[in-house]
Order: sequence, then structure tokens, then C-alpha cells
Amino acid sequence: MKSICKLVATGLLAGLVLSGCATTGENPRDPWESQNRAVFAFNEGVDKYALKPVAQGYDYVLPTPVKTGVTNFFDNIADLMIGVNNLIQGKPADAASDLGRLLINSTVGILGVFDVATPIGLEKHEEDFGQSLGRWGLETGPYVVLPIAGPRDVRDTGGFVVDLLTDPLAYYPHQVAVRNSLWGTRLVNTRAQLLPAEKVIEEAALDKYSYLRDAYLQRRRNLVYDGNPPRPKDDD
Repeated sequence: MKSICKLVATGLLAGLVLSGCATTGENPRDPWESQNRAVFAFNEGVDKYALKPVAQGYDYVLPTPVKTGVTNFFDNIADLMIGVNNLIQGKPADAASDLGRLLINSTVGILGVFDVATPIGLEKHEEDFGQSLGRWGLETGPYVVLPIAGPRDVRDTGGFVVDLLTDPLAYYPHQVAVRNSLWGTRLVNTRAQLLPAEKVIEEAALDKYSYLRDAYLQRRRNLVYDGNPPRPKDDD
């Protein structure tokens, strides 16, 4: 249960949250396209018949303030490893900000349910171990679509494994049922957040697979370079 929940949530988040338009067509970064398309079709089926209906019900039933509190709670937990990755990447000021967010939101924000840190100037960052590997110069490798987990490249797949192993929820003591409930809630909440993006994708994409692939690769490159990727290179 642990791995499935985290895999689905992260895969969907990486694949569907887009930062600008992407083009369709062949991509030299995708030498395994035929296999990737088959896995993509499988993932689409799992989402259509299992995850999406639950997320739609969750989104319909819960009021917006409750969903915001749930999102804040899980974002607060994530700030721990975001801070660690910023430290690994040689960004101590950002790491200090992340850990400051964790401290303030965990106390004043009541276990992170309320985001008190952002209004006082502690910016929310988005970092993971795949970005840390990229920051240290490791090449991306080919694009790959993993079962359930969704879009990755070879570098991010390795980083993703580390992210799974260092997920703070994996070390929730004693109460396995509570821990699994937290994983499940995080998964459904993440999927519910992506519902509006689906409409944009369906309207804009002639080929959904290519659209999501190109959007993923562009977004990950931007994240590695904090929004300022070097122009001369085709790869990061």
C-alpha cells in the first residue's frame, strides 16, 4: 500500500501539473516510446476506473477549507526532505527557509494544517532527490513511463526510489493502519488537485501521451535549474 500510494501520487503530480504548452511529435529523448505508450495506456485505465472516481467524490464532498488544510498538512511534512535536498544542492538559505517553514507551521500552524510561514516570507520550494542529482550534473537518460508511477526519466527514477525511502510517513511509528490511511489520503488529495488540469490537457492535446511527455521533460528541466535552464544545451 505504501509504495502504490506514493507512486501514483508522485507520478500524477509530475505528469499532469504543467508549466506551459508542450509540442507533440517524435522526441529523441524517448527511444522506448512503443513500450512507454503501452504502460501509459495501462496507467490511464487504472486512473479512469479506480483513482479518478474516488478523487472526484472526495473533491465533491469536502469543502474547500478542509481540502486546503489537508494539502497544507502534507506539504508541511514534505518540507523536511525539501530542506535536505536544498542543502544537498548547495542552497543553504533555501534549506533554512524550508526547515523554518516546518518548525513554524508544525507549531503555530497546528501540525501544518494552516500555512503560517508563507505570509511571513518563508517561500515554499519544490525539490526532490532527482533534482539534486541533476544539480550535481548527472544526465537525465531516456524518458520512461513506469507502471502506476507514471512519467520519469532514468535519473528521476533513481531519485524517486530515494524519495520513497526517505518519505517521513514511511517511518510513522506503531500505527500501521493510521500510516496507510495517511498515504491513501495524500494520494486521493493529490489526484483531486489535478482534476482541473485534465480539462486543459484534453482540450489542448492532439496526442495526450506526447503532450504529457514533453511537458514533463520541460518541467523537470526547469525545476533542476530553478526556472533558468541554460539555453545552449538540449539536455540537463
